[in-house]
Parts: sequence; structure tokens; C-alpha cells
Amino acid sequence: MSRSTRPLLIVVGGTDPVYRGYCVKQAAAAYPIALIDSKPPSWQQHLVVDHEVADTHDPAAVVAAGLALAARHPIAGVVTWDEYTLVPSAELAARLGVPGNSAAAMTACRDKATSRRLFAEHNVPSATSTRVGILAEATAAALRTGFPVVLKPSSHAASIGVVRVDTPEGLPAAWEFAATGAGEQGPEGSGVLVEEYLSGPEISVECVTQHGVTTALAVTREEVAFPPYFEEVGHTVDAGDPLLPEVAPVAVQAVRALGVTAGVQHVEMRLTASGPRIIEVNARIGGDLIGTLVRLATGLDLPRIAGDVACGKVPDLTPTAHATAAIKMLYPPATGILSAQDLAIVPGPKYPWLHQVTWLRDVGERVVLPPTGKLDTGRVGFLIVTADSPAAARDRLSLLADGLTLSVTP
Repeated sequence: MSRSTRPLLIVVGGTDPVYRGYCVKQAAAAYPIALIDSKPPSWQQHLVVDHEVADTHDPAAVVAAGLALAARHPIAGVVTWDEYTLVPSAELAARLGVPGNSAAAMTACRDKATSRRLFAEHNVPSATSTRVGILAEATAAALRTGFPVVLKPSSHAASIGVVRVDTPEGLPAAWEFAATGAGEQGPEGSGVLVEEYLSGPEISVECVTQHGVTTALAVTREEVAFPPYFEEVGHTVDAGDPLLPEVAPVAVQAVRALGVTAGVQHVEMRLTASGPRIIEVNARIGGDLIGTLVRLATGLDLPRIAGDVACGKVPDLTPTAHATAAIKMLYPPATGILSAQDLAIVPGPKYPWLHQVTWLRDVGERVVLPPTGKLDTGRVGFLIVTADSPAAARDRLSLLADGLTLSVTP
């Protein structure tokens, strides 16, 4: 492999083509990139200058892979949009002497118990939280907190193992669900958290931070389903969302409290009767193609912005669009064998607002709804639309739903 004439941007993990493919493509459009991933490049081979195969959850392995790349090329920066590689990426950036967050800050984001403690110390509105290791401790914590409560693994993502409990009688089953999820969580945190349930609409604030200065760029309105679980089934980003001035200061305060100084953040909160209260800070681009929604609604390119910050460049944060973009995740009506899937409307000149239709399952495959099913077994596809307003976006999603066929055989 010949040395590059331009310094490379190292991308650690996050190469799933469905949910993170756009991040790799947009970063590669701005920078020559090298990958550190658990397997060699496949679909993204044409976008990559060089690569190293390593366990992306192991900091020592990621650092070794990064040093190998640095021996072959000049390196400008390190970036990740994978929740589970935040700490290894921070350690690699520090070792290479390029901009980035401290491993301690990334650990504080990953370990939600540490996050809650720092929020309390810095007067960030959040939720009462107790880390527990056994059901008896969970029961005592829930009784102190008051029902309803939420049980969640301390360092997981994608709502894995997260469940609401309304009564003491529901605790044993909820504990089994949360503890099972906690058994698969990242190493930055341990145990299960018993937390105060925050009642109100769920949103996220998409932010960028450079040299410790955080700018809130957009608000994402979240749609959550399958109670008492917290499955995210839709998101809407409106460039003119009137919530942004209200929630931006809370998001900025939360990012600062955790010691985050660089990168893109996805700050989740709920709009409660007492005001916005933080759920968690994810120190990376939001999942479920939220970065695509931000670009369609505002023109802001979050992967490019993340790359700029990682390479020490000042990103352009000037919006170039003013629209609404929304994504709807498609789930089957029941668990079973997918027997039919069809959409009457297809992207094309007649429907320029239908940005993307993606099917994740084929007819004949088994699909499993939450809580038994996970994202890769429950979802059968998704739709992305644009519009002039949130109401118009909802109307377009309703129109698509009217022409949608999803059937399963038990």
C-alpha cells in the first residue's frame, strides 16, 4: 500500500451498510478514509484507501491497528459513529495526537450511572437513578424512587434491555429482561439502573462540539412504541422546529457536564411537566438514519462535520435547506413468517418527496416483534419522506401506509 499524499481520516467501526452506509460515503466524499473494522471492507471497498482488521471494542487492538495505519500514511483524525467504539477511538486519537475526546469523557457517556452522577453534580435536569446488581436491590430502589420506574442496562444502546415497570408485581419479569440485556452490554458500565420514569414526549438534540464549545443544530422528534418497552419506530426533523431555542441550552449543559469537547452528539431528553430532562448523551451521530434526516431538512452534513472536527478543521454550520424530513420504521402486524410485503407508491418523478424505501426482510423470512425480537428481526423496512412541514410529512407517511401491504403467517 503506497503512502497517501493527503492525511487520512480513520473511521473506527460503524460500517453497517443499512444504517451507517451514508456516514461512510459522506465522510469519504470529504476525506480519504481508512477503516478499522472487525472484518475487511466489502461494499465500501471503493471508498477506502487502506484498512486494518481488529476487534473494534478492544482499545488495545484499535490502538495497534491505528498505529499500523499511521506507519503507512499521515493521519489527520479519528472518528466513529459506533456507540461501542467510542472509548477505543478516543484512546487511538490520544495516541496519535489528533483532536478528540478523552477516554474518561467517553466512558462517562457510555456508563449511564456515571452520566447521572455528573448531571446531578452540574445541576443538569435528569432522572433519579440507582445502579443495582440483583432483583432485591432493584426492588428496594424502585420502592424508594416510586412507580413507574425504568430498568435499563448501564452501558447499552438501541433501547436493548430497557423496560418500564408500573407496579412491584411487574419487577421480577422486568428484572429478567433488563438483566439479560445487561449481560451483553459494553464494558464501560456494569449492572442495571433503576430510574425515575420521565413522562412526556421524547426528542433528541443533534449537536456538534469543537474545543469544548457546543452548538445545537437540530431537534429530532421521536416516536416510541411497543410499551412497556421503548422501541423507536419513527423520527422527524424540522429545520424550523420551535423547540430548538428551548432545549438547546439543556443539551449544551449536558454535553459540558460529561466533559465532551469534540465531535457530534445525539442528546436524548423528554419534555416533562417540569421542563426538558436528559435521558442520555450519545457522543456520536444518532442512529436510524437521523443524520440523513438532518441533511434533508437543513442541508447540514453530520458525517462531514464529524470528520472536520476530528481533523481539526472548523466545520461549516450554515444551513442550506429549510424543510422537514421523517423516517418511519416498518414492523409486521405479528410475529411469524413474512408472507407479503409491498408498497403501492415507489420513488420516482411522480413522488419526488419519497426519498427512500428500504426493505430489510424478504418474503419467507421469520420476523419477531419486540420484546422477543430485536432490530434485526423485528423491522421489515423503512420509509423516508420530505415535506414543507411536519404536518405535511405526517400526511405523506399516512398516504404511504394506506398503500402498504405487510402480512405474516403465524
